Amino acid sequence: MPLAEIEPVSRESTAAIIARQLREAIMNGSLPPGTQLAETELAAQFQVSRGPLREAMQRLVSEGLLRSERHRGLFVIDLEPEDVHDIYSARMAIERQALIRVAQGADREAVADALDETVREMAAATAAKDWAAVSEADTRFHEVLVAGSGSKRLQRMSRTLLVETRMCLSALRLKYNDDEERVTEHEQIAEAVRRGDAKKAAALLEDHMDDAVRRLTAGT
Repeated sequence: MPLAEIEPVSRESTAAIIARQLREAIMNGSLPPGTQLAETELAAQFQVSRGPLREAMQRLVSEGLLRSERHRGLFVIDLEPEDVHDIYSARMAIERQALIRVAQGADREAVADALDETVREMAAATAAKDWAAVSEADTRFHEVLVAGSGSKRLQRMSRTLLVETRMCLSALRLKYNDDEERVTEHEQIAEAVRRGDAKKAAALLEDHMDDAVRRLTAGT
């Protein structure tokens, strides 16, 4: 018997496509925090009318990625120090549990191999001074870690923080004098996972997160 509440699946709308592209631009730093979104310019760039553009931007307002200022327009949110602390506290709660599961699980060698692969990608990107690729590899490392836990709920919770995490990582790449330091931190976590040392891995992860918070909030 058909369910009255279920509607036919439709193709992705223009507004959804625009929202997705704007979301990605915010994540990768192409639209940095504080950027004002000029409606006329964006409509011309996307080659769309203002209707779907406004719908897309309102989606991002509801997601907390854009803020509206009366008589001024829409701006990409600024991540204040309390936001950074909150994001990393939530990430730590999720990733610590994921890490413990991985380190104590039967598949830890396979997960460690996958983590090592992302570290190699990060090292290669660092050598090439491709900072966007460094941030992408950093993101993948933590995604692999959470996915390796096998917990759908931890993965789902982690995904809700993805955009803000990527915003932090894009900003973080400007805070390292030498990105090899960033590579080393991830390398050490992966090695502790491979050894099955959950306590050491959790301590390294916490130091890594705390260091990121200190760098992101320094001088604020």
